[in-house]
Amino acid sequence: MAQVKNKQVILTDYVTGLPKESDMNVVDNSITLKIPEGLGALTPGLPLRGLGVSKIVESGDPDYKKDDLVWGMTKWEEYSLIPAAQILFKIEHFDVPLSYYTGILGMPGMTAYAGFFEVGSPKKGENVFVSAASGAVGQLVGQFAKLHGCYVVGSAGTKEKVDLLKNKFGYDEAFNYKEEPDLDAALKRYFPEGIDIYFENVGGKTLDAVLLNMRVHGRIPVCGMISQYNLDQPEGVTNLTHIIYKRIRIEGFGVFEYYHLYTKFLEFVLPLIREEKIVYVEDIAEGLENGPAALVGLFSGRNVGKQVLVVAHE
Repeated sequence: MAQVKNKQVILTDYVTGLPKESDMNVVDNSITLKIPEGLGALTPGLPLRGLGVSKIVESGDPDYKKDDLVWGMTKWEEYSLIPAAQILFKIEHFDVPLSYYTGILGMPGMTAYAGFFEVGSPKKGENVFVSAASGAVGQLVGQFAKLHGCYVVGSAGTKEKVDLLKNKFGYDEAFNYKEEPDLDAALKRYFPEGIDIYFENVGGKTLDAVLLNMRVHGRIPVCGMISQYNLDQPEGVTNLTHIIYKRIRIEGFGVFEYYHLYTKFLEFVLPLIREEKIVYVEDIAEGLENGPAALVGLFSGRNVGKQVLVVAHE
């Protein structure tokens, strides 16, 4: 068993509401490389956790060998002790950037694929609206919808992101929700015939306006509601009767319920990447020292595309 130096990003205290950079410290520690008996909770004094790509330096599991590359749950540190159950998949395809396994070929990609195709049940020619459309998931939903033959509109929070949606991700239209005092009017402008599928990422006022503009038998895959997570008093939704009038199906989903489709997903998306029929934008921060600022920036929309933290290149 070897003991190695280990840089970590740890929480300094419990976080209430939005995290601040001062809630986290980058510390130098050491770690003994042995097979872990358990996994600690995310509490002050312990490293942050998240999905990532790892290279195995020592293994006690016959399914994983030294130098294998895997993606799954890991920690914000240079070396981690990870139970095999926390590894989701071994990486088999190396002709794409490894960082893609944190995004388009990882959890965000599977989320977009499962939410749009499995929950949304799209048909060619349908009208699709995506909120938080330039994010790690939204940028893929829009492209999947366009490839499927749908009309697609996205919303985002800056001019730069709106331009990205239209000029890089191929959205038919996009708008800055911060510049729209009347979201109902904005949606009627872009969807005069109504919305068939709304890929929900934000909740609140956007969801309320969408319900007024859904078509009969519309579908709303609910991926997230980021506008509501840190409110002391969540915003109410007042247009719920439209669910009845229009026979709308609203379904929340968790990507973990669809990981059995991962092989099918790779067969679908890898050719699209290789043939450059789909693009993916990443916002890469280098080094654990920049991890806290990158994390905090997510909550203010500072990032453009999937936020990735590079711990090491080797």
